[in-house]
Order: sequence, then structure tokens, then C-alpha cells
Amino acid sequence: MTIGIHDISAATGSLVFALADLAEHEGIDVGKYHRGIGQTEMSLTTEDEDIVTMAARAAKPILERHGVEGIRTVVFATESGIDQSKAASVFLHGVLGLPRSARVVEVKEACYSATAAIQFGLGIVERRPSERVLVIASDVARYELNSSGEATQGSGAVAMLIAKDPAVLEIEPVSGLWTDDVWDFWRPNDRSTALVDGKYSVQVYLESLEGAWQDYRANGGAEFSSFARVCYHQPFTRMAVKAQQRLARIADPDGESGDIDRLADTVEYNARIGNTYTASIYLALLSLLDNGPDLAGERIGFFSYGSGAVGEFFAGVLVPGYKAQMRTDELQGMLAQRRSIAYDEYRHRHIAYDRVGDFETADETQGDVRFAGIAEHRRLYESR
Repeated sequence: MTIGIHDISAATGSLVFALADLAEHEGIDVGKYHRGIGQTEMSLTTEDEDIVTMAARAAKPILERHGVEGIRTVVFATESGIDQSKAASVFLHGVLGLPRSARVVEVKEACYSATAAIQFGLGIVERRPSERVLVIASDVARYELNSSGEATQGSGAVAMLIAKDPAVLEIEPVSGLWTDDVWDFWRPNDRSTALVDGKYSVQVYLESLEGAWQDYRANGGAEFSSFARVCYHQPFTRMAVKAQQRLARIADPDGESGDIDRLADTVEYNARIGNTYTASIYLALLSLLDNGPDLAGERIGFFSYGSGAVGEFFAGVLVPGYKAQMRTDELQGMLAQRRSIAYDEYRHRHIAYDRVGDFETADETQGDVRFAGIAEHRRLYESR
């Protein structure tokens, strides 16, 4: 029995802010962003969008295609939690109208936890092949205005259905793991924006890649030469280039140290959406599936990373016919339909994001589910 990703779909915020506008405001060459970090735009949420509304928008096409039968587990991966107790998946369960006979949880470890959610799903399906697991990765990446991380903000969600006999990607059983307790990126409970030591975070990211790769090979993982592509967590797309160059030097020291061919077609969506934390690596996968050539039967590598820090390297094989499962026009249409905002509106929305108390939100989202506001400390959602 093979198990893996049976379907995959994504969503993003309804607003877009061009990094060219940020560069103009800062009085710098836009090349710092376009070439330096490999980013051109960032998706932003309207005031009636959050991780739940984006998750619902991402999951809806999957449920419309496959129904809810057999989905007894929903795992919601995020580092943008909306309640200290109630899992975001409980809100999602309600707005999607999923059966009550289900377990729903939220998992957290910075940008890594969606990969843990997938591994949990694989175990559940292996034990009970009749079940399917809905995995959601949804985040809003926010940094302080005028900070070094400001240009790497973004918002987005990826939904995946884990099942036997998958139609998209058969996930292989071997994983390479790496964990270390470090302070490269974190967000205390009293802050809505993250704190990051940028240079140190890049260093730890690359160290974790090396450690996870070595553990992967030590546990019987495939040779580097067998990978047609590698998908990386992308806080910014140039990070994937750095990672691929490091992995090539480690895994194939006699080959081309500058090998970036295996990144082809994996960075298009992230460059336009920005950092999406837990969803980032799976947007890289979706970018490859939508924009790359037909790689049926080929092995794809994955390096998932979450600051603090946890890394995992694993692999999967693309299933023949996977191209027919894609919704390329829908996602690209969603990106094209985002409303462009100028710097002043971007700044106003960034500051207003942190409002507290009871409030109602303006009806702005392009999705079918909206965050309507807060009443008596309770988050309210509406379906259209």
C-alpha cells in the first residue's frame, strides 16, 4: 500500500503589496528585494481574513472533489494561532461543516509543523487505510515596520488530503531529522510580530539541512542524484538557492557546487506571495506541480525547517497522471485578482492589525468564508 498526498490546493490573502513600492518608500534599489532575496510581492489579508478563512478557501476545492467521507482527522499547522486554547481546526471544522465524528487539533513548531502533520496523517492512514486525513498549513507572516524582516511578510494556506493510493505524491518512509534549541526566530506571547536574528537564522537553517540530510542518508534515504527536484522551506526564495548550493556541496562534492537545476519551477508562487511559514514548502511543491514539466515517476526531495529549530528531509515520488489533478488556472487567477494596495494603505493596515476588544470587520474578502469580528472575546465567522 502506498500513502501520500491525494490532493493539494492553496489560497492566499486578497490584497497584494509590491516590493517595488516598499523600495521606493525606503529610497533603495528594488534589486535588493527582486534579486537580493528573490521576492517581488507579498500577499496580505483583508481585515475579514485570517488563517481560518484562508484555510477554508484552500480546503473547499478538495472537499468539493472528494467529499468528507473518511475524513476523521483534521490537523491544522500554524504559527499564527488565534486562540491560546481553542485550535484553529475547530473553527475550520465548523465553517466547513465537517462531520462531528472527527478529531481536530492544531500543531506548532514555527514553519516546520505542517510536515509533522503530514507524518501524523501517514501513520493514521497506515493503521486504518479507509480513513483520510485533512492537513492544513495556514499562516500570516508579520514583522515590524522598518525591520529587516519587513520585506519577507506574506499570507497563504495549503490544504492537503492524505490517503492511500494517492493521486499526486507517494511519500517514501525514510526521513532525516534534526533538532536544536536555539534563538534564531521567535514570537513571545505578548507580541503579534516575530523577532529574528537574520544572519544567525540562515546559519541555523543550513546547519539543520546538513544534519537532516546526513540523518536521512544514514537511515537508508535515496542518493542525491536520484532527485529530479528539491522543494525547500522558503522564508524568501533566495534562501532555497543557498540551501540547494549547500546540499549539492555536501551530497555531491565532485559535482557542480552551484547546482540549482533541482530548484526549477519551485519558487514562482513564493516569490509572488511572500513567506507563508508552515505553507511555504508546500507552495513550493504546488509551484512545481503547476508550472513544471510532467515529472511522473520522478523522486522529489523536501527539506522542511522551523526556527527554534527543527528540520526534516524526506522524499516522495510523483504519481502518473498527477497533472490532471492540478487547479493551476484557479490559483493563478486568485493571484491575479488580488487588489493592489499602495504604501500608505499597507502601513495603515499593518498598524490596525493589532486592534483588541469587540469589533466588526469590513466585508472585503474574495473568499466564501469571512472573519466577521469579535464579540465578547469570541471570534465570529460567516459563510457566504
